[in-house]
Amino acid sequence: MKIDIISAVPSLLESPFNDSILKRAQEKKLVEITIHNLRDYSTNNQKSIDDYAFGGGAGMVLSIEPIFNCIEDLQSKKKFDEVIFMTPDGEKLNQNYTNQLSLKNNILIICGHYKGIDQRIRDFLVTKEISIGDYVLSGGELPAAVLCDAVIRLIPGVLNNETSALTDSFQDDLLAPPVYTRPANFNGWEVPDILTSGNLKEIEKWREKKAIEITKIKRPDLSE
Repeated sequence: MKIDIISAVPSLLESPFNDSILKRAQEKKLVEITIHNLRDYSTNNQKSIDDYAFGGGAGMVLSIEPIFNCIEDLQSKKKFDEVIFMTPDGEKLNQNYTNQLSLKNNILIICGHYKGIDQRIRDFLVTKEISIGDYVLSGGELPAAVLCDAVIRLIPGVLNNETSALTDSFQDDLLAPPVYTRPANFNGWEVPDILTSGNLKEIEKWREKKAIEITKIKRPDLSE
């Protein structure tokens, strides 16, 4: 998989992709992440990338020209399966969509900033608008990192145990059951006996039962 990210502040994305699972995925050549500095596509002497909104109002807007120039340049080199804009008013990110996205080959992500981007980019070039929640951040870089993490960990070979991602919360519309580790008794707090029984069939039944119980309590909207 190849992921291209357009950002007005690319330095914000350095840390998320240089540690842990995302770093190993790149080292294994399972994913290639390229971050593009939007200012490199500005054609004015000041390399500015924002402007005032037509009609007035507070805040600046990312200009259409540098974003268009960047997308046009990238699309001349490869065909993207999705052109995604990270925005609070987009479709709420969920596990089902990350599963679908993990099967794609080329993804382009646009990070907004300030008051957003020129609407014409959204109308004519973006194929999917994604939100990570009903709140506003300073820019789309952190949401882009969240999206990438959620997708990349699903790519075969990224996790040491490939079945791990299949038992995460929201797979099959259930939250994950409780997990425990050694010691089995800590300060009198004991691990459920079934988990130390060695009976794998009964353990799976227990986990499924607990997943359903927890989902009904914490996320009744999912159980419905």
